[in-house]
Amino acid sequence: MDPSAAKTPSLFDRSAVAAHRARARDDALFLHRTAVDEVQDRLAVVNKTFTAPAIVTPFAKVWAGVLNDARIVPDDEVLDLSPAAHDLVIHAMALHWANDPVGQLIQCARALQPDGLLLVVCLGGETLHELRAALGQAEVEVTGGLSPRVAPMAELRDLGALLQRAGFALPVADKVPLTATYRDLWHLMRDLRAMGETNAMTQRLKHPSRRAVFSKAQEIYAAHFTSPEGRPTATFELICLTGWAPDASQPKPLRPGSAQMRLADALGTKEGKLSD
Repeated sequence: MDPSAAKTPSLFDRSAVAAHRARARDDALFLHRTAVDEVQDRLAVVNKTFTAPAIVTPFAKVWAGVLNDARIVPDDEVLDLSPAAHDLVIHAMALHWANDPVGQLIQCARALQPDGLLLVVCLGGETLHELRAALGQAEVEVTGGLSPRVAPMAELRDLGALLQRAGFALPVADKVPLTATYRDLWHLMRDLRAMGETNAMTQRLKHPSRRAVFSKAQEIYAAHFTSPEGRPTATFELICLTGWAPDASQPKPLRPGSAQMRLADALGTKEGKLSD
């Protein structure tokens, strides 16, 4: 390990993440239950029966009974997964709080048998963009400064690239945008607290913010981010990643120049020359 890397501060305070999750309420975990639905929909179209699944999740109760005989694993920085022990690993709504997301994916890859499937659901970069903008502008106007308040989250393309870096075959990344409405800014922040999704960045403010910051943020939010009914809206972007542990049985791309017929013939059209 590079000695200088060990001195780099972690983006997230994992003890704070754990504390926030400990006070989460089961009735507020609608994002996790949406993730369950997305996983079940994707598994329904996979032509394979999985007999040794594992689910990485901070909320075991949500996933209990979703898959028969699934092993529930906490999303610690070192995952409690044995090498080549599973034919399916689901990483559920936790990757966006990982200090080393590539490391999490690599650990999942090692836990998979050949031709095993990884399914990841996490929050993506569009999540809470309204809150980020309103709080940022409000803090600048009220205090003249800016502090980290909404955690940065990876974009769809970046997360898809992480699958390839982790060694997965046939990687696919897609997104599911969700919109929720709230009474006001404070209602949204209470809901985030009940989800266990409040600010756990290492560089976050360690003292209470001035109420004037939140009052100004409410004004900005109401002016720019409301539904037709006038209620504040919040975006939650679910990113869904799928990748397979490499295996000789999987389809491979053909070598360039190995085609046996022209594309125009396959499509039943005439091949034309492009104008200069």
